[in-house]
Amino acid sequence: MKIRRIMIAAPKSGSGKTTVTCGLLQICKNYEEKVSACKCGPDYIDPMFHEKILDVPSKNLDTFFTGEEKTKELLLQGREENELVVMEGVMGLYDGLGGIREEGSSYHLAKVTNTPIVLIVDAKGMGRSILAVIAGFLAYDTAHLIGGIVLNRISKSYYTMLKPLIEEELPVKVMGYVPVEKEWEISSRHLGLVMPEEIPDMQKKMQKMAEKLEETVAVSEILKLADEAIDLIVEKSAGEMEKIEYGEEDFPVIAVAKDEAFCFYYEDNLNLLKKCGAKLRYFSPLHDETIPKECDGVLLGGGYPELYAKALSENDTMRNSVKQAFEKQMPLVAECGGFLYLQESVSDREGRTYPMAGVFHSRAYDAEKLVRFGYIEISEKESTFLPAGEYIRGHEFHYYDSTDNGTDCTALKPVTKKRYDCMREGKDYFCGFPHLYYPSNPKFAEIFVQKAAAYRKRRNGL
Repeated sequence: MKIRRIMIAAPKSGSGKTTVTCGLLQICKNYEEKVSACKCGPDYIDPMFHEKILDVPSKNLDTFFTGEEKTKELLLQGREENELVVMEGVMGLYDGLGGIREEGSSYHLAKVTNTPIVLIVDAKGMGRSILAVIAGFLAYDTAHLIGGIVLNRISKSYYTMLKPLIEEELPVKVMGYVPVEKEWEISSRHLGLVMPEEIPDMQKKMQKMAEKLEETVAVSEILKLADEAIDLIVEKSAGEMEKIEYGEEDFPVIAVAKDEAFCFYYEDNLNLLKKCGAKLRYFSPLHDETIPKECDGVLLGGGYPELYAKALSENDTMRNSVKQAFEKQMPLVAECGGFLYLQESVSDREGRTYPMAGVFHSRAYDAEKLVRFGYIEISEKESTFLPAGEYIRGHEFHYYDSTDNGTDCTALKPVTKKRYDCMREGKDYFCGFPHLYYPSNPKFAEIFVQKAAAYRKRRNGL
């Protein structure tokens, strides 16, 4: 398939990848380009910025989660011929598993998908030394994918001096610069960037940013580079599952928590649940009174429930509704923030404690430090949501902890091979801090939906 594509990457985090990606998406939208976006790696928040601009979901692509061929398949899913795909990299270009492997890095994704790269280089505080930085990245680019450089945080006058110097000494084209603009800065918190909804007049800011970037960045050259991406050919994976269909009366309904507090979802996770035959109904633990009446399963994703703990605790009917569903053995999956919500209570850094759903007899609290971070493979001690002997891949990143994280599964760190217990699991529930990536083992989604379908039959007396 011919899809035009470009990756926006950088030597390190904080170099301006999100700024340039969002600006480029806004420019393409202004010109009514058929454009979509992807985020390399497990981050949830950057895709929310993409989605806010384009009004369409942005997906994650991760070569650790799904390997090389499956990742290419996921890139092509839902695409149209000649569509433009803008990928945003993660961390530094070559930073993969544990920061030391190529697998999982932006470069690995670009290499697997034959995607040209525009490297965003933070030029603040550097002169001629920037040539050494760029030269090093070009020397390490064995697949010769870096096709352009954009300099960030630099003045026009300084750019006019550096651009010819770089192009004279190095085999790469400099495609523009990003000036220092305070109003473009996106603040962050411990889990990454703030949410798009927290930025006042975000759409206006993005539009102004796009207008300015059109003046300082050779967008036409970036798009030309995207046009040069070779056609992608993907062979259908062995054992690729077909879409499962249920009868109109039999389809299981999975209620998905989605609001300001619960908003971390991988788009391909939701798509896979639908492919397994589930109908999704979104609800708000913050604003609704109960979970949807017709649901046969509940999915509580991650997010920032700790920021909304007071409002969540005051919604007694919702908390009771979730607890009653659990007691009725309705299938339940909860990840990270969703797991926090199932505790008896959540305590913040100031010591204020708020009652939660009380599904588990444990308490959550602010650990005041990063508790766990990075990729993991999760295997069950007793087969319940996965076939015996199999695992599902995921990612952890949380500052809150629980007095009981569960011991029903084993987590394996792929680089250090360190193992530890995790997850609260039973016949109909799978809950814990890890964020799961369902396409890494589609059987997880299939079994979850099957459990919801079985619950529906029980509920209907069949």
